[in-house]
Amino acid sequence: MSAYNTVIGTFIFSVYFTRAVAESEVAGTAQWGRAVAVSGLAVAVLSPVLGAIADRGGRRKPWLALFTALTVAGTALLWFVTPEPSSVMPALVLVALTGVTFELANVFYNAMLPSLAPPGYTGRVSGWGWGLGYVGGLGCLVLALFGLVQAENPLFGLVGTAEQANVRATALLVAAWYAVFALPLFLLTPDRPSTGVPLGTAVREGLRELADTLRHIRRYANIVRWLVASALYRDGLNTLFAFGGIYAAGTFGMAFDQIVMFAIALNVTSAAGAFGFAWIDDWIGPKRTIAWCLAGLIGFGVPLLFAESQTAFWVLALGLGIFVGPAQAAGRSMMARLSPPGMETEMFGLYALSGRAVSFAGPLLLAWATESFQSQRAGMATIVLLLALGLVLLFAVREERSV
Repeated sequence: MSAYNTVIGTFIFSVYFTRAVAESEVAGTAQWGRAVAVSGLAVAVLSPVLGAIADRGGRRKPWLALFTALTVAGTALLWFVTPEPSSVMPALVLVALTGVTFELANVFYNAMLPSLAPPGYTGRVSGWGWGLGYVGGLGCLVLALFGLVQAENPLFGLVGTAEQANVRATALLVAAWYAVFALPLFLLTPDRPSTGVPLGTAVREGLRELADTLRHIRRYANIVRWLVASALYRDGLNTLFAFGGIYAAGTFGMAFDQIVMFAIALNVTSAAGAFGFAWIDDWIGPKRTIAWCLAGLIGFGVPLLFAESQTAFWVLALGLGIFVGPAQAAGRSMMARLSPPGMETEMFGLYALSGRAVSFAGPLLLAWATESFQSQRAGMATIVLLLALGLVLLFAVREERSV
């Protein structure tokens, strides 16, 4: 899964769009931000509904398979986004649609954590999973760099680099990578048994139970506080992923091969952070793990905004990467620990809802600041603000499991 975020959302295709497809890098940054925002709003509406329906039906894998297949197909279609203004709208539509299906697949994927992790290992399993995701993204990036971006004879039988075919083909690589490495999940991990409830009944009962949960949301006041705090810092992280490569390319003038090398190095530090903090999560708890990670992100993020040289940018960004993975992994384990038994998918749906309900804020704030100040640095500064707000609100959350 991580290959989609890494190659399409952050480091290669997003940069290709702003540099080669959009009218200008500033205009492309704003357009990309709006597409991400629209995608987030759709996920906010759909994720809790589908989560509640899946909890009534029992099985999660059929839903996961559906949204995985849609993401793979939509990603492959990005190959047809050629470097010309007429491709702007098709590119934005495909990015928005695959963003929706990718996030909906993650709702069902994340909800499997409580049933797969042994007691006392939730943090480690989440952290190891996130770390392996970075390793997967790293492998895809290496293949993209040496098999497509820098290759004399690129993969897929390409001849030459006309219309930046070698860069566009990274979408085909991601689609194939995603499809192949999703297979072990479907073949080797158990799913919950079906409840035998017909789909139509599951839809009606799931919607009714979701409505009941929302009507009596005060029962879950601690979860609500967690959802609000995590929504803000996750919005900051998601915005960072969506625009990190664009920022590196536009502000520091990195070429595609430099961006991919930077992405490879960043995935190494992010994977190391996710693996290392996996034990810390189970040791001190996810809340404190997240708090330390957010403090680290802010500590590296502020000077990163003022970095003038590529060397300073590399050093600070790689330090930032150490805290990115564990902040996400510990957030997932926190949600797993707080979810009432039997409501895991619904709660992870609400987790996605809360994140996506404000997900338009980060990209739109960034787009507004970038256009208003005609500066990508000003746009990226809004990410630090979201991380800081999430950290402050996190202190009001209790860590004990909800019942």
